[in-house]
Amino acid sequence: MKVTLEFSEEVVSILNIPKNRLPFEIQVQLALDLYEKGKLSFGKARELSGLSVWEFMERLRKNRIPIKYDIADFENDLETIEKL
Repeated sequence: MKVTLEFSEEVVSILNIPKNRLPFEIQVQLALDLYEKGKLSFGKARELSGLSVWEFMERLRKNRIPIKYDIADFENDLETIEKL
């Protein structure tokens, strides 16, 4: 699905993002926000962002968004390792 957004020149000016990078940066910011709010998992948010795992982790760090990793995640990882 493709979504189109329109921004006034004033908003674009305030954002101070080059016009050619604006769609990408908005998409990354949306992914970060949805991840932070718990609406998307790390994998889905990273996928939406279009970044690599390491690039997405770096953006999380720069935006001071902690990676969500709880006991259930740890137990799932242990189970996966044991199967391997």
